Amino acid sequence: MTAGVLFSSSVLLPIKPSLSACSLSSRHFCHGRREDAFKFSRRSRCLDNVITLRRSKDGELATVAMTVPSSTVLCKAQKVTTSKRPSDEDGDSNGIRRQALQLLLWAAEGVYILWLFLLPYAPGDPVWAISSDTVNSLVGFSLNFFFILPLMNYVGIHLIDAPVLHPISEGLFNFVIGWTLMFAPLLFTDCKRDRYKGSLDVLWGLQMFLTNTFLIPYMAIRLNEAEAEYAPGKPSQLGSVMTNGATVVGLVGGAVCLVSILWGLFGRMDADFGNVTERWNFLISYLGSERLAYAFIWDICLYIIFQPWLIGDNLRNVQESKAQKVSTLRFIPVVGLVAYLFSLNSDVEV
Repeated sequence: MTAGVLFSSSVLLPIKPSLSACSLSSRHFCHGRREDAFKFSRRSRCLDNVITLRRSKDGELATVAMTVPSSTVLCKAQKVTTSKRPSDEDGDSNGIRRQALQLLLWAAEGVYILWLFLLPYAPGDPVWAISSDTVNSLVGFSLNFFFILPLMNYVGIHLIDAPVLHPISEGLFNFVIGWTLMFAPLLFTDCKRDRYKGSLDVLWGLQMFLTNTFLIPYMAIRLNEAEAEYAPGKPSQLGSVMTNGATVVGLVGGAVCLVSILWGLFGRMDADFGNVTERWNFLISYLGSERLAYAFIWDICLYIIFQPWLIGDNLRNVQESKAQKVSTLRFIPVVGLVAYLFSLNSDVEV
C-alpha cells in the first residue's frame, strides 16, 4: 500500500516504495518507503524524465536515479534528520531574558558614553571641554604606567624622571589598568567569543585605553544566538601568547593591583601627601571633582559585574580539580580573575 502526501514549499514525506516520483499536476504527491523521509523544497531542481533521490542506505547517504515518464519530473530531495541542534537558550523564557540583557547592556553603553564623555553634569569636564590639568595628568599616568618609571628612579636609574603625582590618583589609574590586562586571556578563551565578528586583539587593545567603552558592547554581542555552522578561525598571535602565558598575566596583573593599593596608601611618604586619613579625604574629593577618576569608579563597578559573569560562563576552561574554588572566588574583584588565570587548562581552545 502506498501513502501519498500533499506538499507545497517544504514538507516531510513518509514514503513507501524504494523510489519516489513527484507529479506536478494539480496535486503533488510523492510515494516511497514508509520508513524513509525526504524533504522537498521550492529550490529542488526538476528535470523532465529523471528522478534523483538521496536516501539512507545502511546508515550512509546514497543517490538513486531512475527514468520516469514525461508526466513526472525530477525532484532533488534531502534526507531529513530528527536530531535537534543544541542551543544556548532553552525555551522562550531564556530567549526573552537574553534579549532583555542585551537591551540593558546597549542602554548602559549609551549612558556610559553620554554621561562620562559628552554631558557636563558628571564631576569634572566632558571630553569636549577637557582641561589642561587633565591632559597633563593623563600624560603623567602614562609615563608612570605600572610604576615602572618611579621604581627605576627609586633604584637609581634616571633615564627619565618620573612625574610626581598624587599616589592616590596613580594607584587608582594603575589598579584599573592592571585589572584590564587580566581580562585579555579571559576574552581569548571565552566560549562565546565567536559571536563577536571583530578582532579581539583590537577590542582588548582599545579596552586598555578606554576600558568599558568597548567591553560593554562585547558583552552584549556575545549574547547573540550562535550560528548554525561555525568554523573557528586561526587564533591570533596575541591570543596565543596571552592564553599560553595566562599564569604570567595573572601574576603581573595581580601584583600591579596589589601594589596600586599599597602605593595609594603609603607611596611617596617622603613627599607632602599626608597620612592615610588625609589620602582617603583626597580620594573622596578627587572622585567628586575629576572626570577621569569618576570614570574609573564606573569601570571598577562594571568589572565587578562582568568578571564573575564571564568566568562563570567559562568554568569549562578551568582544571577540573580547581573549578569549584574558581567558581567561589570569581565574585571577589581581581582575586577571582587571578584564580581563573592560574587554573586555566593548558590545552584550552583559543
